[in-house]
Order: sequence, then structure tokens, then C-alpha cells
Amino acid sequence: MSGRGLAHEVEFGPYTVLDLHELPEDGKGFEVEDGWLVEVAAGSRHNWVARNLSRTIEAAASRSGAAVIVCDGGEWEISTPAGIRKPDIFVIPRDVARAAIIDESPKVIPGREVLLAVEVVSPGSGSERNDRVRKVGEYATVGISQYWIVDHQPEPRVQVLVLGEYGYVAAPAVAAGSLLATQLEADKPFEISFDPAALLDF
Repeated sequence: MSGRGLAHEVEFGPYTVLDLHELPEDGKGFEVEDGWLVEVAAGSRHNWVARNLSRTIEAAASRSGAAVIVCDGGEWEISTPAGIRKPDIFVIPRDVARAAIIDESPKVIPGREVLLAVEVVSPGSGSERNDRVRKVGEYATVGISQYWIVDHQPEPRVQVLVLGEYGYVAAPAVAAGSLLATQLEADKPFEISFDPAALLDF
């Protein structure tokens, strides 16, 4: 994300989710944070890592028969105390996704419904501090049981944060060449395991 605000034909903030959706392409490149529009930074490497990780999570859920949907921040949004966030990847129960798609209610997924949120860090961007600091508190506050912070430079590395009584408990980051293994709670809990090096596979 870049700095707060943007040059656009919208009055200066505070902004709402309605303002976000009136932006070109439904505001896909922005989040709402404390009434400000903040730009989401993403490049081709970032997007490839997110794509591969999303497929890995989907395959693990499918093997277990868990009734979940893996979403991406391009089309999906979640609400937090700060406003509207677009995690690079998040997992929600299938019935919540069905309501959003078929009934279009809610159009923004309440953060409390999210089982896992993943942010792929764009190094050196304005969003890096948000991903590493601010969103840790936001996602814990709404009760998201796991939050993953994914680095892809110089090599892929994933840190898993698991919600405890007083916020997230961070496990040591798992680097390329090691195996990450964690269980995600759902209607049928399932294990996700992979080597972070695979996130850059073709």
C-alpha cells in the first residue's frame, strides 16, 4: 500500500465502503483504514506466491472434505475495526461464501467469520508495516484463528500466528527448504503442509 489518500475524483475522507466500491474496478486496489483509502501494493512475484499458496490451501481442504472456500483479496473483502481489509488469501466456511455469492448478503465478509487470513508482504511498500504490525492486532481482535505473514524475498518464508487467549502467538518463521505443517480449524479440521520454496514453483 502507498500512503494515505489518493488522487481521484472523490472528496477527501473520511471514506466508507460505498466510496470504495465507487472507485474504478470496484476499488480493487484499495482498502479502507480508519476512514482513509490506502493503496494495495502487489507485483507479479507477489501475485504468483499468493496464487500458489491459495492452491496449496485449497488442495489440503479438499483432501479433508472441509466445507470451506479459499478467497483472494481481488474480489473479496473483510471487515475489521479499522474498516475494510483485503487479505491476499483468506478462508471462510462454505455457507458464508454461498450467502455472499448467491444471496449477496453480506457483500463484505465479517472478520469474525474468517478462519485464516494471509498477507504476502510487498517489501519496501507502505503496506509492509501494516501487514507485520497493525493487521496482527486487527485480525486478532475480530477472532481470526490463524494469520500467516508470507515473505517472498530473498527466499520464501512463512510465519504462522495462532490466536491465543491474549492475542496471536507467533511460531518461528519457516524458511524455504523446511516443512511448514499446521492444522486449520474448520467443520473438518485439516492439515496444511508444504515447503515454502514451492511458492515460487512453476
